Amino acid sequence: MRVFLELGWFFKERKKQYAIGIFLLMIVALLGVLPPRIIGFVVDEISRGTLTPAYLMKWLGILAGSAMIMYVLRYAWRLMIFGSSIILARNLRRQLFHHFTQMSPSFYQKRRVGDLMAHATNDLQAVQMTAGAGVLTLFDSLATGGFVIAAMAITIDWKLTLIVLLPLPLMAYLTNYYGKLMHLRFHDAQAAFSGLNDKTQESISGMKVIKTFGQEEEDVEDFRALSKKVVDENIRVARVDSLFDPTISAIIGICYFLAIGFGSYFVTNGDMTIGDLIAFTAYLGLLVWPMLAFGWLFNIVERGRASYDRIRQLLAEPADIDDRKGALDIHPEGDIIFDLEEFKFTDDDRAALRDVRFTLKRGETLGIVGKTGSGKSAILRLLLREFENYRGTITFGGRSITDYKKKKLRQAIGYVPQDHFLFSTTVAGNIAFARPEATEEEIFEAAQLAHIHQDILNFTEGYNTVVGERGVSLSGGQKQRISIARALMMRPELLILDDSLSAVDAKTEEAILESLKRMRTGETTIITSHRLSAIQHAHQIVVMDAGTVAEIGSHDQLMKKKGIYYEMYELQQLEALVEQGGETQ
Repeated sequence: MRVFLELGWFFKERKKQYAIGIFLLMIVALLGVLPPRIIGFVVDEISRGTLTPAYLMKWLGILAGSAMIMYVLRYAWRLMIFGSSIILARNLRRQLFHHFTQMSPSFYQKRRVGDLMAHATNDLQAVQMTAGAGVLTLFDSLATGGFVIAAMAITIDWKLTLIVLLPLPLMAYLTNYYGKLMHLRFHDAQAAFSGLNDKTQESISGMKVIKTFGQEEEDVEDFRALSKKVVDENIRVARVDSLFDPTISAIIGICYFLAIGFGSYFVTNGDMTIGDLIAFTAYLGLLVWPMLAFGWLFNIVERGRASYDRIRQLLAEPADIDDRKGALDIHPEGDIIFDLEEFKFTDDDRAALRDVRFTLKRGETLGIVGKTGSGKSAILRLLLREFENYRGTITFGGRSITDYKKKKLRQAIGYVPQDHFLFSTTVAGNIAFARPEATEEEIFEAAQLAHIHQDILNFTEGYNTVVGERGVSLSGGQKQRISIARALMMRPELLILDDSLSAVDAKTEEAILESLKRMRTGETTIITSHRLSAIQHAHQIVVMDAGTVAEIGSHDQLMKKKGIYYEMYELQQLEALVEQGGETQ
């Protein structure tokens, strides 16, 4: 029952609702002990031959009145208890989602999407059951059992009551043992479900790749294996769960055996009437629910405890990056100075960046080039404060980027990543994502700057076209340009294009860059690219090689050095010439 203590913070928040619900539950349980006693009175009158219509109608009226009261009270306590459990699920769901938004990329590198979704669905449902049906079962079984036992002992015979209750300690021991087994096995079952959930999400998202490589049968086989594991783990849970009812039924059978055997003896000796024995066995029938409820209670509680443990472990993971005390609540603006000694990704002993130093004046454009894995994107991720475990300083406007609140820093940066993520909404909704209050004219203007406006007009519903999950209905170049328009809608102090023009043709690339140059006068831009045509106009170009700066300067300066940049440029010029069908000598 430890989970009820762990959820104590919520029960305190909803103490009024739970108190009213439990109080009404107690009244219902108390009224529930009336029918057996009334039956006993009527049977005794019948056995003595003294039953009158008035006597019978009096007790029938009491039964009808109590039934009506129980009907109303049951409706009320369900609203209080089950309504509160729904609010608990809502609060935990909010905490989880907020926690997800605060976590850094390293958190998502360690956690699978399917597992996180299982926490927010299956686990939350189990905790909700604990705070709803679990609380109901606990107090209803205790109240009903307590009132029934009291009625048996006080109104009929305390000796027979004591005899009948002798097997109950055995039941308590066995159900507690089953509960411990249930907790361990259900934890494994939830973990298996998370794995299946993750596999399903991954397969659906990657169905195009699966079909392209003809791996449908292999993927189905993987799914079948994971599905079998879920079934096996849940069968292990069911094997324990299946022990509750037979055990409790056996105990109840022993109780009935004792009640009838010793009760008959007491009636024969004149210590009890026939009506008392009938009432006693009826009360014993009422005890069946509390006994069975305890088995069900252990099932609910242990499932809820295992799920709540998983949720708490997730919420307990601290955010790697958080605002410092007294962080500046202003948008940064000004020069950017990058002075880095060394940076390593989490769980990687190799340095991803080392000795990276440059200064970017406000209003200038910086180009970053280099081979795949040379450290281009790592520089950008540090600017965005996705990681902080580095030696050195990064300043923006004369202050360290860690001096600003994360939200303010990122609101000043319009970031267009390599992996263009679009939401399953309209084209206009995707462009206005950071500024939902933007006017139609502002959306059109951003789209025109990104040279995607004409494409959008040709869509079926224009700007109201729903792009599909992750923009599946768009080409790579269209997704890139919509992502650029979305970043421009922020009117950022710093615009970062992380290899964001790779899917557009050279003519469109040139038009976009010209628009940015014209529109972003006095604002800073960083462009990483494999195509040198995208960055050769930059005020300064950083050439990365194996995580460090190999060369730095303008296009003309780097061409004169005839180093790495020069070789890259000449090679790309040669490739372009060959593609155009030219000849070399």
